[in-house]
Amino acid sequence: MVGYDVIGDVHGHVEQLEALLRQLGYAERGGAWRHDDRIAVFVGDLIDRRSGHQLATLRLARNMCEAGAAKIVLGNHEFNAVAYATVDPARLGYCRPHSEKNHGQHREFLEEVGFDTPLHRSVLEWFRSIPLWLDLDGLRVVHACWSEADIAHLEGVLDPDRTLNDEVVIAGTTKGSTTYRAVENVLKGPEVDMAGHWYLDKGGVRRDRARVAWWLPDATTIRGLAVIPDGTTLHDADETSVESLPNIQADGSVPRYSDDVPVVFGHYWRTGAFAIESTIAVCVDYSAGKGDPLVAYRWSGESELSVDNLVRC
Repeated sequence: MVGYDVIGDVHGHVEQLEALLRQLGYAERGGAWRHDDRIAVFVGDLIDRRSGHQLATLRLARNMCEAGAAKIVLGNHEFNAVAYATVDPARLGYCRPHSEKNHGQHREFLEEVGFDTPLHRSVLEWFRSIPLWLDLDGLRVVHACWSEADIAHLEGVLDPDRTLNDEVVIAGTTKGSTTYRAVENVLKGPEVDMAGHWYLDKGGVRRDRARVAWWLPDATTIRGLAVIPDGTTLHDADETSVESLPNIQADGSVPRYSDDVPVVFGHYWRTGAFAIESTIAVCVDYSAGKGDPLVAYRWSGESELSVDNLVRC
């Protein structure tokens, strides 16, 4: 059985990535970082956040993938990059509007590749060739959420090998469509309207929606299901049943993973001491994009995940 080293969101931190690869036993040979016995897997979000190192990060990861030394799944930042450059004829504009906010989130990437340059188009062509998830032999990898219903829908609209096409990019950025919900869940993680409950974020802004701990199928309270920052209070919701949430009550749109195949994912900006979400789910995003550690999970065929297999650099 092949061993996989699943690497969290890099966001342009190429020196950290090189150091982590060395720590994991990889070496640069023949134009790509390689391991004699293992394969790296990137959970996406290679780009944005860090200025001056976008192309170096992409070059390293792409060379590994093309050499067969690594695999990769699409992150929401790569999807956003494709949407930022894809025109929707019905909207007479780009699928991801060129607003000040969106440009700011994408600035570091655009500063290096330019917009609509040959280099830009080449990178986006590679992004379009990246699958949205991987179902390996005994291990699943996705950027944000393994949602069976959403994956089943996307199987029917994506190109072969689970890759993007214009129709998916357009529908995936059109609120209200089934494809929009599927892309949001798989690449950005499901959220719920908390049925009148709320918390204050670190900036003091009241939040009435929260991300969902989709990896906890047995969570029975909103407080158990909602993913909110450490140290914040979810008002009046500690013992409120999840059945009061409209997404769950009405159409079952909130994924709840109950399979026994382990899933490794990124996106959720973990901080602090290592932890696994459950024996079958682990997040490897420990906020490298904000200057914190870059983390990998070393999987060697185990059916139950262990915190001991997390490695940081």
